[in-house]
Amino acid sequence: MTPQGTLAHQAGRVIAPPKPVLLADTGLNPDMVSSLILKTLYTGEARGTALAAALRLPYGILEPVVAQLRTEQLIEVKGASGVGTAGYSYAVTDLGRDRARRYFDACGYVGPAPVPIAQYLEHMAALALVRPSIDQHRVATAFSHLIVEPDMLHQLGPAIASGRSVFLYGPPGNGKSVMGQGIGRALGGDIYIPHAIDVDGQIIAMFDPVTHEPIVKEQDSLLRSDDDADERWVRVKRPVITVGGELTLDMLDLRFNPLSSFYEAPLQLKANGGVLVLDDFGRQRVNARDLLNRWVVPLESRVDYLNLHTGRKFQVPFEVMVVFATNLEPQSLADEAFLRRIPYKILAKNPTYDQYCRIFEMNCRRCGVPYDRSHVEYLHDRFYVPKNLQRRACHPRDLIDQVMALCRYEGRPAGITTALLDTVCHTYFIDEGQTGPTAAR
Repeated sequence: MTPQGTLAHQAGRVIAPPKPVLLADTGLNPDMVSSLILKTLYTGEARGTALAAALRLPYGILEPVVAQLRTEQLIEVKGASGVGTAGYSYAVTDLGRDRARRYFDACGYVGPAPVPIAQYLEHMAALALVRPSIDQHRVATAFSHLIVEPDMLHQLGPAIASGRSVFLYGPPGNGKSVMGQGIGRALGGDIYIPHAIDVDGQIIAMFDPVTHEPIVKEQDSLLRSDDDADERWVRVKRPVITVGGELTLDMLDLRFNPLSSFYEAPLQLKANGGVLVLDDFGRQRVNARDLLNRWVVPLESRVDYLNLHTGRKFQVPFEVMVVFATNLEPQSLADEAFLRRIPYKILAKNPTYDQYCRIFEMNCRRCGVPYDRSHVEYLHDRFYVPKNLQRRACHPRDLIDQVMALCRYEGRPAGITTALLDTVCHTYFIDEGQTGPTAAR
């Protein structure tokens, strides 16, 4: 299959965009490539091979554009090494510097050549057709690092397989947030995302090293097939992006930087093909109903609409599994019409006594200390029953971490004793009878 035949071909289980051979294969016009070359050279000389690496395009595609820039006396050759023009060292002329400044005024983006929106849409359509097969074993493996009751796995499994959004609700501290990570592990695999997208000459930065984890070729010989992939795209682990109380409505729309004159992709676009976890939903700086109303159409139709500052509206796929994690009542956050659009509503229950013991044991192993079930019995009899405390899945981790910190502070060997548990529990659990000066009178 030739690169011109279709945007994406399947390399193993990964949909990889094929490397372009001709400029036409990139979907970009010569002016776009010329502007990127001039802006790249604006800061100093570069060989043809370095230009190709910076723009993530084969030099064979750049060569005729470079030749035209030389003809127009916008760039000049400063030196040569090796064979062919790829070894030439290029620099901008005074005329080229003036042109580059005009390009910078229009758009300050410098980096890998963008992918046209049409090619991105085609790639995402191909990706949607090869969703990973989700079965009970795969889900159990993905959550094996957590203690999750079988009933909850039976509810999560079909939700993950469907790719539809999930409402995880229940008391705080029962692992709703880390469930999103487990969902990402269940989906697994790698996907390709573009460094940047081009929409009518407007650049949208897509790849984010903070939220995307790239797969480095040198680390895995199985990635040799990437040599045939379009390097304007980055192979990353399937995205799992978590956002909490800092979420605002403008983070769900294109963000235009007036200084750089290009856009940053919104969260849901960066998470496309993966999972977006809205942690502590209902406690964001934006009203929960306003946020839900923003996503009424995307959750139903699987497409989203974004606006450029020019007024141009365009469509993008909404192939992201949204996990709403909250300790508030779902009915207090959304009406029936919206909850209908989130077909899976799953309660994260408090752990049973046996599950609490298993979580306690797991965290003992994590910290390298012996597990003794009598310590859990002591906590149960000394604190949970007398104080009418509810067990939370986070309690064993938090209490053991505090015990370890106390051991380090006192210079004693790491280990758990009832005396240490007494000390940390008095600082961890709130004593309702000693809440302030009033209680002392």
